[in-house]
Amino acid sequence: MKIGITCYPTYGGSGVVATEIGKELAARGHEIHFISYAVPIKLNYTSERIHFHEVEMLNYPLFEHPPYALALATKMADVALNQSLDLLHVHYAIPHSVSAYLAKEMLRPHRLPVITTLHGTDITLVGNDRSYLPITKFSIEKSDGVTAVSVYLRDLTYREFDLSRPIEMIPNFVNCDVFRRSEDESLKRKLAPRGERILVHVSNFRPVKRVMDVIEIFDRVHQRVPSRLLMVGDGPERSNAEWLVRNKRLGCQVTFLGKQDSIGEILSISDLMLLPSETESFGLVALEAMACEVPVVASSVGGIPEVIRNEIDGFLAPVGDVDGMAARAVEILSDDAKRTELGANARHRAQDGFSSHRIIERYEAFYEQVVAEVQSAPGP
Repeated sequence: MKIGITCYPTYGGSGVVATEIGKELAARGHEIHFISYAVPIKLNYTSERIHFHEVEMLNYPLFEHPPYALALATKMADVALNQSLDLLHVHYAIPHSVSAYLAKEMLRPHRLPVITTLHGTDITLVGNDRSYLPITKFSIEKSDGVTAVSVYLRDLTYREFDLSRPIEMIPNFVNCDVFRRSEDESLKRKLAPRGERILVHVSNFRPVKRVMDVIEIFDRVHQRVPSRLLMVGDGPERSNAEWLVRNKRLGCQVTFLGKQDSIGEILSISDLMLLPSETESFGLVALEAMACEVPVVASSVGGIPEVIRNEIDGFLAPVGDVDGMAARAVEILSDDAKRTELGANARHRAQDGFSSHRIIERYEAFYEQVVAEVQSAPGP
């Protein structure tokens, strides 16, 4: 199939997932056309089946803000027509599914199926600003197919928008050949020269990720177990987290690594992940850690319990339960046999339920279903 994919090209879960879907589909023989204002940050991949089409912005004094949604719709229609796309798969409802709807209408009577994947904040945004509800609901209803990355997000979408149309739940995935435990411990020896345990946190450092809780948890853990904390990512809460590290005199034990193009190497030498988020639609970084045999201590919110089985792959606790999460972390890090068992269970969970080849097959089947339905539908 010839598939157009649009996503935000910057760091973020939706862009990462969309890019990985494109790469996996290309490896399976499909022709992929990414359509965005910049090359996706994770598209570090060379293939004759992957193409990029830049959305060029119009700079005109009349427009205080360039009309990206309109420029994107025009580029989508152009690529779909000239490349004979079989479908458009857009990630994140606003504005991508709206632009895709406009492109589809521009191309009539040619039929261009549009699939929208919901990732989380495109839905929770409506809860914070109800003015987005009508346009988001419209774009979801006008998509030919809709997917959500977790049961939690699917059900939340039904409630927020009072929808009756079907939403297919297709979870996020991980390539277990890429994310796996490292046998080379040279990096681990460099980061933890005295054999300390390595804890890791990966996020965009936004308030919802509760990075201050990460520091508080680690402060309790390192007093019981010699350990180091790796903070991967960047965002608005980083300066506050760095201040708290200094205030607690943890500077020698905590390392801020900033944004990393590939976190697989870091996860593969870690002993435990901390994910005390206020909410998560899925928890992709937790799944990637699990594939590397890293147990996760996380909040029992959103879609996280669909990924982590409490006391089997890791431990779940209420949001804000810093003491409880610290106690669980100490329990794991103090018991090699327990940590190894949890890590092995976590990898099996990733392989059996969320491996890339299993999930990509589900996307392929959904594509074929939607295309068939659109092509067989009565004309306008």
